[in-house]
Amino acid sequence: MSLELAMITPHTPRICHRDRIPEFQKPMVEAMLKCADIIDDVNPDVIVLISCHWMSSFIHYVDITPAHQGVLTAVECPDLITDVAYSHPGHPELGRQLVEAGKAAGLQVVGIDDPTYIWDYGTVVPLRYLLKRPDIPVVDLSVCWAASLDESIRWGEVMGEVFLNTPLRVVFLASGALAHNLGRGPELWPNITEQALDREFCQYLVNGDKASAVSMLPSYVRAAGVESGGRHVAVLLGVLRKQFTGELHGYGPSSGSGNPVLTMRYADVV
Repeated sequence: MSLELAMITPHTPRICHRDRIPEFQKPMVEAMLKCADIIDDVNPDVIVLISCHWMSSFIHYVDITPAHQGVLTAVECPDLITDVAYSHPGHPELGRQLVEAGKAAGLQVVGIDDPTYIWDYGTVVPLRYLLKRPDIPVVDLSVCWAASLDESIRWGEVMGEVFLNTPLRVVFLASGALAHNLGRGPELWPNITEQALDREFCQYLVNGDKASAVSMLPSYVRAAGVESGGRHVAVLLGVLRKQFTGELHGYGPSSGSGNPVLTMRYADVV
């Protein structure tokens, strides 16, 4: 077994409640539902998800709690994400393996086992669409703001090696946008330059051209304001340890951000 699927997924707040999805974001949600079928076919043993909205200052956190249960009203947008219950099992064993591997690599990684910790909306929202079965264990990861892109890639590489050697079928989700120079107006797209950069970066992932994606990332982050400084994407690039191919299923707007729905699989498992 190994990493069976990797994905960049949207988490834009207006799609949280299915009965309130704006028309301009429905194609993006349809693409996510298509990916839910792909994930279901993979039949994963565990989901590992890094969320741009679990923002940690200095430490790479790994949620190793055995059971994730809570009710989320989002601090950033309580009018859009209100009273959302979630319940998923955790996977403490894999979570601890990731923590120990990170520490062995010299990274500042800490496991959090706390049933009172409430998930952020970057974790909750995509799982509402991507998981047909709520009994699939989830390991949640923070985005560390003190970490450089290089360190974020290294953290991903460490996890990718763990995934290569685990008997588990792993799906890795990077929850976040690409271009992220936000503006008031939920229907706003990134500007034409930012969209062009998003397309180029996504094409590298579709082609399995990791080297070009890594090379592009620093200047791309600066030009397009990539969410979380591109750290969620950097971790994803590190996680991918073998040659892969990708598929872009959709791309949609949210207040000036660009939100791809993009899956990647190792070439030898496609």
